[in-house]
Amino acid sequence: QVQLVESGGGLVQPGGSLRLSCAASGIAFNIYTMGWYRQAPGKQRELVAGITSGGRTNYADSVKDRFTISRDNAKYTNYLQMSSLKPQDTAVYYCSAKGPFAAAPGYWGQGTQVTVSS
Repeated sequence: QVQLVESGGGLVQPGGSLRLSCAASGIAFNIYTMGWYRQAPGKQRELVAGITSGGRTNYADSVKDRFTISRDNAKYTNYLQMSSLKPQDTAVYYCSAKGPFAAAPGYWGQGTQVTVSS
């Protein structure tokens, strides 16, 4: 049984920081591409950041230089460090896992709410 469990969301003021964590189980974590997506009310889910099994990363233009994705294969966990947060970063953030031969993520977490507001 595959599980992706996110944590670390919450309410933060503009300019603040948060670190999201995603703990995985039931998959060979080290061969999966891990990602973070977000969905704001009334908007489509969008890719925020991804990290391959080899550690290559990619980011949405809107979060470049503010967010950093990383992974710890020994802990089956990946992270999203978010800095200089803006109100437009408010969304539900979802962790994803994509297998080595898959075109799209096959597994998703339940989501964690991030609210940026003063």
